[in-house]
Amino acid sequence: MTELNETKKHANPGPLGLLGFGMTTLLLNLHNSGIIELSIVIVAMGFALGGAAQIIAGIFEFKFGNTFGGTAFVAYGFFWWSLIIIWTNPTDAIADGDHVSVAFYLLLWGIFTLFMFIATLKHNRATQVVFGTLTLLFLLLSLGDFLENETITVVAGIVGIICGASAIYNAMGQIINAEYGKDIMPLG
Repeated sequence: MTELNETKKHANPGPLGLLGFGMTTLLLNLHNSGIIELSIVIVAMGFALGGAAQIIAGIFEFKFGNTFGGTAFVAYGFFWWSLIIIWTNPTDAIADGDHVSVAFYLLLWGIFTLFMFIATLKHNRATQVVFGTLTLLFLLLSLGDFLENETITVVAGIVGIICGASAIYNAMGQIINAEYGKDIMPLG
């Protein structure tokens, strides 16, 4: 009897994670920049695509041996869920997040993201843009909360729109380039 030695091809979970991150980040930063109100639309997107889709993509990245992708998607997926909990505060026993505590929360995410950005220096330019703008976004949002300065938050929102759009571009570039077997959308 002859054994078949088949090599299984695994789908790339990265585009799903990037799409979840990008679409949710763009939508939230339409709010931060003052274009739309914070509403259940953003909360739902944060829970489903920003949270769940990224966590699922991250688990598959870990399964396929990608520590960077797994860490990024699982961490940022849970970021979205934690942010929703902060916004909705489902318990009366704990005080709502004030500007200072939220500023420290965002600062910690900014520091984490800065280290992830350093890791992207071994990746393509598209990924560097995503993490570079995300680092700037977290630091600006943190500063806006520390200073209670709406202008800084609006500027952060503009950076966030660029960040989210760059993640969507990266995701779609990976999908389209893989489908066509050549670089149609340059990722650098």
